[in-house]
Amino acid sequence: MKINLILMTTSEENYLKVIYHLSLVSPKGVTTNAIAGMLDTKASSVTDMLKKLSDKELVAYQKYQGVTLTSKGFHLAKMIVRKHRLWEVFLVDKLNFSWDEVHDIAEELEHIKSDSLINKLDKFLGFPDFDPHGDPIPNADGEIKKVNKLLLSEVELNKQYRCIGMKDSSSDFLKYLDKQKIALGSTFLVKEKESFDDTLLVEINSKEITISNGGSMSASGAKKPFLLARSSLYFLIL
Repeated sequence: MKINLILMTTSEENYLKVIYHLSLVSPKGVTTNAIAGMLDTKASSVTDMLKKLSDKELVAYQKYQGVTLTSKGFHLAKMIVRKHRLWEVFLVDKLNFSWDEVHDIAEELEHIKSDSLINKLDKFLGFPDFDPHGDPIPNADGEIKKVNKLLLSEVELNKQYRCIGMKDSSSDFLKYLDKQKIALGSTFLVKEKESFDDTLLVEINSKEITISNGGSMSASGAKKPFLLARSSLYFLIL
């Protein structure tokens, strides 16, 4: 999609990206309160910004009816996401940052305004389809590779799965996964499922872990705080 050059401030780009992410779960319209919550700002400030984005024909906004991205805004938002995720790949693969360190750095780098740089970065990295957390990277045309993902709560007994993404990509959660030696590519086998409370006995990297639906996790019988929520990881059947 060819878009004429539109000058945007860093703040405008941040708003556009937040609206994009929220619209994936609220396609009929994103509320100002939802945007304010994501950006930790006042609803009145959001309204002011939406008017600016509307003037640039990036969003369709009507007071009290929420906001949607225009086709132009949708494409530009995906390009911001593209830059962010490519920089995350670069930081992890080429500079050896850990996956829990790169989000904040990529938040800064995503605002570099050079399509040529990003396209060369994409080529340099080998045109990756996914970032270090398993999130898809839009290509230069805004196209996103789709994969049929399952949550741990959706997998079947006695089948092997590979971890391909994290629904929760917070730094604390990623550090926890590192301690458990769980990463993208880790193989999982659900060995048992209790019908009473849906507790799962899972084999991860040849180690058995019990995951309860109520919020606890144990390995080798030792209780630990519940961090590996059944809805926190995405899987692909092998």
